[in-house]
Amino acid sequence: MWISPEFKIYLIKEFQRLKEDENSRLSLAWNLNRTLSKLNYRIHTDAIKARLIPGTITPAQAATTYANKADMLNVALFGQTAKQWRDPNPNLEGNMRDYATIEQLLVLANIESMNAELIHMGLSHGERLKRLNDIAIRQMQVLTAAPALKQLKE
Repeated sequence: MWISPEFKIYLIKEFQRLKEDENSRLSLAWNLNRTLSKLNYRIHTDAIKARLIPGTITPAQAATTYANKADMLNVALFGQTAKQWRDPNPNLEGNMRDYATIEQLLVLANIESMNAELIHMGLSHGERLKRLNDIAIRQMQVLTAAPALKQLKE
């Protein structure tokens, strides 16, 4: 590199391009799982609206119901509510789901969809939480040991 400054610049630019490409691939996988989670959230909220919210409540009461059900998923997967996460992380932008791993986002998408079905089946809050937590634990164990997901991260 000391012989040719042009070659040194070429190497630096090529290295930067490779690192940007690598980061882009990782970001794409994370964004895909975050998008899946958001889409499944719609399925989840529709089930809540159809089965758990009576027609005569205020919008504020409905918002509380949605937040409580979202927190149930947070507890099932992350072991804490959004407020419990936010209190020690006041300087972070967004919410706990924005800082989730690819595996956590995939499991979140799965349990949102499952919770919608459990709501339609008429299961109680406590029974749904127990089942979803068991599913989240099992799926996280499988995903964190899965060779295919490890290859995606590489």
